[in-house]
Amino acid sequence: MTIRTQVIPDSGVKTAVPALEPLLVEIHEEGRAGRHVRGGEEADALIPAAFARKAPLGLPELSEPQVVRHFTHLAQLNYAVDTGMYPLGSCTMKYNPKINDRVASLFADLHPKQPQSTVQGALTLLAELEGMLAKLTGMDAVTLQPAAGAQAEFTAILMFKAYHQKRGEGAKRHRVIVPDTAHGTNPASAAMCGFQVTTVKSDPHGNIDLASLKAALGDDVVGLMLTNPNTLGLFEERLREVCDAVHAVGGLVYGDGANMNALLGVARPGDLGFDCIHINVHKTFSTPHGAGGPGAGPLCVKEPLRAFLPKPWIVRDEQGRYHLDTARDDQPPAGLGDSIGRVRTFLGNFGVLVRAYTYMRTLGEEGLAEASNDAILAANYLLAQLREHYDVAFDRACMHEFVLSASRQKKQGVSALDVAKALIDEGFHPPTVYFPLVVPEALMIEPTETEPRETLDAFAAAMIRIAERAKTDPASVKASPVHAPLARLDEVTAARNPKLKWQRPT
Repeated sequence: MTIRTQVIPDSGVKTAVPALEPLLVEIHEEGRAGRHVRGGEEADALIPAAFARKAPLGLPELSEPQVVRHFTHLAQLNYAVDTGMYPLGSCTMKYNPKINDRVASLFADLHPKQPQSTVQGALTLLAELEGMLAKLTGMDAVTLQPAAGAQAEFTAILMFKAYHQKRGEGAKRHRVIVPDTAHGTNPASAAMCGFQVTTVKSDPHGNIDLASLKAALGDDVVGLMLTNPNTLGLFEERLREVCDAVHAVGGLVYGDGANMNALLGVARPGDLGFDCIHINVHKTFSTPHGAGGPGAGPLCVKEPLRAFLPKPWIVRDEQGRYHLDTARDDQPPAGLGDSIGRVRTFLGNFGVLVRAYTYMRTLGEEGLAEASNDAILAANYLLAQLREHYDVAFDRACMHEFVLSASRQKKQGVSALDVAKALIDEGFHPPTVYFPLVVPEALMIEPTETEPRETLDAFAAAMIRIAERAKTDPASVKASPVHAPLARLDEVTAARNPKLKWQRPT
């Protein structure tokens, strides 16, 4: 096995890690085992013939140390938030406090089918979490069911559909308006609910163009799906006018809360005109994200939408005990049968919700506000260091993230993808590239609130070095990475002719 030397970002510490790791089938040896069970033959005899395996399982035969070392070596090849910064714009990949996992583990033995009388602590936690999310967003009711932001969007549009049908306007309302900077899941969710999507452009300041929006409005509009701060990292400057215009034609305003981590203690979407908003708690409230674990996307709504929330609801009886209301016939004045029904099993990703609850309780209201302010400060700090070296899509104060453009570097022969690959050699995970689509050669950067100034300075210095290399030695940038376990892959061949299965050598 070949060994390479890796520099841990921001530390200067060098560590030896394997450059290549063989597959388990390649180190397999027949007869080798990680454990030995006495009386194996007698145990085999107890297995009913109908369930006995007729042929070997076909798994590699290895010792326990081999298995452990294999997966440890793979982990060493990976980049992780515990080893370095993830400046992924839009995704908010920040450090997750370990206490979150510890608290979540306290509930690990619960079973979702337990009698509700035996899980009062878990139900209390979820009910309190609903209350905290409602307060933070300025909303009136919450469902914790959606498994992620995309499913929360889908849930919201289903509720919009039910809301208009209840008002007798379901037949005529068939269009959902989406800005050109929206996350791709927004138009997808609207289309999945059977609606047409109308796209409106951005204005020269990076806001939704109000004139374009008003031209698209009519009594056939279901609603507007709006991200704030938007995917350019900018606060919508005419937000109240936007919401008022949609409401004037009887439409609803959905808030994509993917960037809610910039608003905690700063602004409440419910006070700004939104009718509902989802929150990616796996981003905003620091729980595993992406390959690190499942997500969760609670949906917070204003009172007019409460009756349409998915069932079951967590309700409290006169004795102060919680139970799940699964009935579809809600009590007046909410109406009968308005709930859109269940959108996910049980109450959502419980472990993720516990982690979010722990994070919120740990920081408190003041701490959450500080987290958002720190995220905003970090983004503007980085932007100030990089604006002279890269083009800035919309050069005004940003929120928690900002978008650069490598158009200047593109003229020198270096693309945004090349910049991203060169960052790997600098010891940093690349930022999001080529999104939002309205920015050519986009580099979308979000430092988050969890990174110290030393890390931000190191990242800025790396970006500046790459910009200088693009001027003086563009070929070296295009050849990056050269110090990673694998060099740049042929992405076209990988997509058209992927090798997904190990073939035994002949």
